[in-house]
Amino acid sequence: MSNFFEAVFFDMDGLMVDSEPEWLQSEIEVTAAFGYSWSEEDQVACLGGPLNKVGQYMFDKCKQQQSPQYFTQTLIDTQVARMRGNTPTMPGAIELVRELQLHGVKTALVSASPRNIVDAVLDNLAHDLFPFSISSDDVVNTKPHPDAYLKAANISQSDIANCLVFEDSLTGMKAATSSGAYLIAVPHLVTIDESARVRVIKSLAQLSHTKLQQLHQDFSVKI
Repeated sequence: MSNFFEAVFFDMDGLMVDSEPEWLQSEIEVTAAFGYSWSEEDQVACLGGPLNKVGQYMFDKCKQQQSPQYFTQTLIDTQVARMRGNTPTMPGAIELVRELQLHGVKTALVSASPRNIVDAVLDNLAHDLFPFSISSDDVVNTKPHPDAYLKAANISQSDIANCLVFEDSLTGMKAATSSGAYLIAVPHLVTIDESARVRVIKSLAQLSHTKLQQLHQDFSVKI
């Protein structure tokens, strides 16, 4: 039996990067053009995507003045421009990734955002931060389906049942748990219950390679 997870996969929005405030501003901007006042309640309803669902939601709220596809694409274009200008990271995120990699742990970025948003973020963070990334464009079914995490496990030649996923949204958490991976949730605007293969923390800054090694041996250990 190995003494560590075979691979560790990180979500992007709200987990690696503090992009939820940026998404909120983009959502406000897109819907304001149609006379709708986007609220935090709307943001929570759309948290984690997928983006075609967000486009449909905007289409309904904006009285069907444009197509769902229009809203989805306009939101993507707005967010790409915003993230190219500023990509604030979450506390402890990059440090944890780098520490794991120094110990030879396989890692990947697994996002429900399209490739152009993922690349805009990586342009600012560093394209070599992860050996590979998966976007919504790289799978047939994006989160909440498990496909992205199953693909990441396949690329890294790892058994998904012995992989660890970090997520912040209900959509992403559903993808992680249905894939069969272990999950550590860092919830954003939502409440998550712990279980045998699900732990909840407040920040990635709480973790280290040593702590994750302890969790691999006993996933119920105190964090």
